[in-house]
Amino acid sequence: MVSAGDFRNGVTFEMDGSAYQIIEFQHVKPGKGAAFVRTKIRNMISGSVLERVFSPSDKFQEAFVERKEMQYLYNKDNLYYFMDNETYETVPINKDVLDANFKFAKENMGMKIMSFKGSVFGVELPFFVILEVTHAEPGVKGDTATNVTKLVTLETGAEIKVPMFINEGDKIKIDTRTGEYMERA
Repeated sequence: MVSAGDFRNGVTFEMDGSAYQIIEFQHVKPGKGAAFVRTKIRNMISGSVLERVFSPSDKFQEAFVERKEMQYLYNKDNLYYFMDNETYETVPINKDVLDANFKFAKENMGMKIMSFKGSVFGVELPFFVILEVTHAEPGVKGDTATNVTKLVTLETGAEIKVPMFINEGDKIKIDTRTGEYMERA
């Protein structure tokens, strides 16, 4: 059990049948009245963020979110198949569970599958991936102004903005959290 008085950033707890994680917290002791804890919490399953006020004596069950290393194999229709690295069991995951950053995933890539009480609610890609540029318009001579970018297509089908000097066949490093170009690989 975890009490609201013990809340800290990153603590996960169970409330109303869902798992929540503390993003921000503030213990408030007003001049009059009882102390309270003002929080900003994220629903781990839906991703929604709530602002909530708790009494320091409120108690909650700790939420155990399982993160399991798996390998992405392939997709068929709306199902994406992952292999457990320990048991070699294949697990199908619905497309609705995947984040927008999944467009940077390629086959045979390792990633973490997040589940709560046996129900998968998210896939966590590595923070950085290296992908090949499959289509890029050539840079125009004289286009050397600061921070000029162009749109390129990657081997996974994702499109991102990169500097003008990137060409087809180049391998680039991408931050999957923001979807931004980092550097040439």
